[in-house]
Amino acid sequence: MAKAKIEFVCRECGSSHHQWAGQCLDCKAWNTLEEVVISQSISSKPATLQDLPPSKVHNLSSIKSENRLRLSTGLSELDRTLGGGLVEGSVVLIGGDPGIGKSTLILQAIAAINKDSDTFYVSGEESANQISDRAIRLGISEDILLLSETYLEKIIKISKELQPKVIVIDSIQTMVTDTSSSAPGSVTQVRDCAAQLTQFAKQTNTVVLMIGHVTKGGALAGPRILEHMVDAVLYFEGDAGGRYRIIRAVKNRFGAVNEISVFAMSEAGLQQVENPSAIFLSNQSKPSPGSMVMVTREASRPLLIELQALVDQSSGNPRRVCVGLEQNRLALQLAVLHKHGGITTHDQDVFVNVVGGIKVNETASDLVVMLSIMSSLRDKVIPSDWIAFGEVGLTGEVRPVYNAIERLSEAQKHGFKVAIIPKANSPKKPIKGLKLVPVEYLYQALQYMAENT
Repeated sequence: MAKAKIEFVCRECGSSHHQWAGQCLDCKAWNTLEEVVISQSISSKPATLQDLPPSKVHNLSSIKSENRLRLSTGLSELDRTLGGGLVEGSVVLIGGDPGIGKSTLILQAIAAINKDSDTFYVSGEESANQISDRAIRLGISEDILLLSETYLEKIIKISKELQPKVIVIDSIQTMVTDTSSSAPGSVTQVRDCAAQLTQFAKQTNTVVLMIGHVTKGGALAGPRILEHMVDAVLYFEGDAGGRYRIIRAVKNRFGAVNEISVFAMSEAGLQQVENPSAIFLSNQSKPSPGSMVMVTREASRPLLIELQALVDQSSGNPRRVCVGLEQNRLALQLAVLHKHGGITTHDQDVFVNVVGGIKVNETASDLVVMLSIMSSLRDKVIPSDWIAFGEVGLTGEVRPVYNAIERLSEAQKHGFKVAIIPKANSPKKPIKGLKLVPVEYLYQALQYMAENT
């Protein structure tokens, strides 16, 4: 007889507890324990080492490297985010807010793959008619294999018969397996279904694309171990009601992380944006105070983005608000600006925004933020053909950043004329059409701006 057992599993780290608690004792996360009913069958004969297949130990130097073949998705932007395409036997997890375009993107990708290889689309949320209606709306006429099913064992059995090159699971939270008696979407169901699909992908060299739900906080729903199982994790960023979508690789065993691709949503589906710098720059005919352009780095891609600052007289407790930048770093930048630049904002509200909805995580934005704040405070317009980048230390020094040559080349390609950069990043050869202003300390950059604006 099967004996029922109840455990409380943390959806963040996957650890089990005998009783419920407000905080997980392992990962210290709050309100993450979920009740799980586990069926344990009593085995009459436990497995021994004699029952298991033999294991072989290899020397690392004797293993020959193999160049894994990659499948093109037909979308060059998505291929670059994946590191060059889909690797055979890889498992890719794609997450994002509802309605942001996950199913649309995957349908467009497997339609292109289906021209040369068989693809298999499994949906646990929509019927075959709904998927067909979306394909007609997108203008897709490829004969893709469709299945509306949530029972994982049946899906794997059909997949072994069809032997497709790519399998799409939409979504992993709707799948159910016999190895777990929990409800669909629970921690154990998601974990067990993902483990079986990963094992199937590795054994058959099949590419598995899994679509995952996200929580209100934007993280992938289900156990955190789900992200450790798969080979790549892609996140959709952007407003579901807006036009532009950003796909970011937060994990990739076959390529660079933090690589991004930009798409525009239209009636015909997601369209690639090959020059994303253009959408992150405002098209104002007349520049305004508080706006400046910087060159940021997203994995292997340099991007031109616009930072805007608004400094206004405070009527009470001064506010410091950041959108797209780290909130705590703004307080640090204002302190350095006061100490080493002589610019005080203790009675001012300071708002900083990154145009286009992109998030900037690198410290190269320090110099641009400070120049934008001074521009807004002094009501001085920074010329639209100026750019800057550089990290500013607590002692007021402007520190170098990595890949400065690629950043300057991107700025020169878009017609910028003046670049305020760290002195340590000065190239050995001048860049044609681009005037370089190397600065060693913050006050030098502020002085140059005051004299030339």
